[in-house]
Amino acid sequence: MVVSFLAVLGGGAVALWVPQGPFARRKGAFDPKALGAIFSQADFRAAAFGYFGHMWELYAFWAFVPTIVAAYGQQHAGEFNVSLWSGLVIAVGALGCVGGGLWAQRAGSARVAATLLATSGLSCLLLPLVFWAPAPVFVAFMLVWGLAVVGDSAQFSALSAQTAPPGLVGSGLTIATSLGFAVTILSIEGLSALSGVLPAQWLTVPLVLGPVAGLWSVRRLLKPALVAAS
Repeated sequence: MVVSFLAVLGGGAVALWVPQGPFARRKGAFDPKALGAIFSQADFRAAAFGYFGHMWELYAFWAFVPTIVAAYGQQHAGEFNVSLWSGLVIAVGALGCVGGGLWAQRAGSARVAATLLATSGLSCLLLPLVFWAPAPVFVAFMLVWGLAVVGDSAQFSALSAQTAPPGLVGSGLTIATSLGFAVTILSIEGLSALSGVLPAQWLTVPLVLGPVAGLWSVRRLLKPALVAAS
């Protein structure tokens, strides 16, 4: 309720006090053909489906971080502050976003997004092994994962903006974001169902499907010309 209130408050503040920028364009009419025009662009499809793969993992991972941390503490009979460590694993993603943006200025958005997506995808598979590691190794692993899992998000948005048809950039970002969040519903509900069957350390293995699909899709954007352009 607090977050919803702040969202309404922020929207009202923008409407009342933020003027139109100097490059504002006249609002276009709704065009149902825009969806086809946007996804007819192969590079945009690559960026969008890379983003969908990223979203398959991201929010499901965040939702089950407390479950994973608590299960590790119980297995090792350790005194783990679940709220503290779960919060840090999620919050460290802010550094991943900032670091990813700075890195993208040199290496390009496509390469940064692919590297971070591969890192988080590999983490999905390694968690069952790391569950047997000492606490410092487990904590370091989870923090690296938390950094990588969201650090590619802004880079996929940048790639979608760069590859969308010039007159449909806003529509492209809206469509990609909406479909991406729809994907999160499926992965979170899927992991919720599996949580009654699988041990906590195996829950994230199905999430690797998202990074694998995303990397397969975004591979065409790793061509030298597109890396330089991004």
